[in-house]
Amino acid sequence: MWKHNHYWLQTIEKYECKKCKTRTSLRSGTVMQESKLPFRHWFIASHLLTCTKKTFSALELQRQIGHKYYEPIWYMMQKLRMTMGSRDSKYQLDKIVELDEAFFESIDTEKDDEAKSTPKKRGRGSQKQSTVMVMASTVHDFEKTKKYNKPTKFRFVRMLVVDNFKGQTVGEKVAENIKYDVVVKTDNYSSYSKIKDQVWCHIPQKVSPKDGEKVLPWAHTMISNAKQTLLGVHP
Repeated sequence: MWKHNHYWLQTIEKYECKKCKTRTSLRSGTVMQESKLPFRHWFIASHLLTCTKKTFSALELQRQIGHKYYEPIWYMMQKLRMTMGSRDSKYQLDKIVELDEAFFESIDTEKDDEAKSTPKKRGRGSQKQSTVMVMASTVHDFEKTKKYNKPTKFRFVRMLVVDNFKGQTVGEKVAENIKYDVVVKTDNYSSYSKIKDQVWCHIPQKVSPKDGEKVLPWAHTMISNAKQTLLGVHP
């Protein structure tokens, strides 16, 4: 029935409604909407962003695609990353979830000289760092794969920038992003006390700095990979 209400305009490659004359392109309603870049550029960028283990800068993508201008390539990458993040936010993590916090150095964009001259706190809670909540969904490795020498297999990861890492904030984010019938593994940090009210099973473990990678192996791997990725994009 739909094809009888529209017809295809070959010259401009758009559908036009017979009744209201509204025109719809093949890009409408997609991440490519209102973009003048060729489909080929979008497909190559999507492939490179999703198939490579380490990401690369927009300048490198521009070089590989062979486009003349930098700005549209940068904007295309931002749209693809925002779309992937928006899609992931529609689903909740399940199975076994490793939860940990990470701190990434932030750039101070304030132009106020007085604000810049104010002494910054060091360590946890420093104004120079952004607090990131890391959730890695895993499953038991019954095949005993020795490739990574870890007891579980990695499935998905979700990283959220949070204003603070208080117990209430952690509990709210867990309820939003993790299903109830899961097992959540964390260290013994006090802010994780609210998790037990949001999931079926919470396993807090006392972790020393040396044993962190053994108790929460995939969470630490994702944090390390994320920091290496940022170094590759912003050297």
